[in-house]
Amino acid sequence: MRVILVYRAPQFSPNSVEKDKAILETVGELLRHKGDEVSYVQEEELKAEHDADLFFTMARLPETLAVLREKEAQGRVVVNSTRGVELATCRSRIDALMRQNGIPAAPLCTQSTGASGYWLKRGDAAAQSLNDVQFAQSWDDVVRIKKEFSERGISDVLTVEHIEGDIVKFYGVQGTSFFRCYYPTDDGQTKFGDEARNGDAHHYGFNERQLQADADKLSLLADVKVYGGDCIVRADGSYSLIDFNDWPSFSRCRDEAAEAIAKVG
Repeated sequence: MRVILVYRAPQFSPNSVEKDKAILETVGELLRHKGDEVSYVQEEELKAEHDADLFFTMARLPETLAVLREKEAQGRVVVNSTRGVELATCRSRIDALMRQNGIPAAPLCTQSTGASGYWLKRGDAAAQSLNDVQFAQSWDDVVRIKKEFSERGISDVLTVEHIEGDIVKFYGVQGTSFFRCYYPTDDGQTKFGDEARNGDAHHYGFNERQLQADADKLSLLADVKVYGGDCIVRADGSYSLIDFNDWPSFSRCRDEAAEAIAKVG
């Protein structure tokens, strides 16, 4: 089988370029060892003339997704799907999908809520810089930060309550048994350092199987087979998903994840 693996453009891998490259190439080597014809391409260089039976792709550029959408129309298999990538990289749409389908999300807030603070998140795209996700201590800060987003040309801003509890990162591959959870404050791996706001993990007990069920449900709804995300676990064991991404770097569990990913094409 012919397989093309498409790298993610650097602007979509803040502080994670090498990690994203590593998971893609680990999957590629597994497929090559299996006997598939494997090649790689930068997403900025993917053209209509590139052809394969299967595309494993981390791409997000609109022009790259357009090429891949045409491949899907021709019957080629694309993982993650272009529909899924477009959903997962639009935070406001993923947030709405969770609320519409009973998946626990962080409470939306107004001036009368958010006693512990607020998070303002770029809603039209995945975070590409530190300024795309910001904490606000007061409602005056919310107003100021929204103005800063507007000055950057960003009008779609998701505002949710800050939740006190343990930050848990999760990784999964739809249709497989692979699902892993980690506490970023335990190993110190972070993109922007936002996890420090919640302090060191208390390791509150929670239902990991239910989290997996919710995450898999969202991955099905969004058509994102290879996914990752973050949730906050409260002291009582309840949790809220605060982020969901297409194809993370899986740096904490790369080899295991690659084996699962290689099976979904």
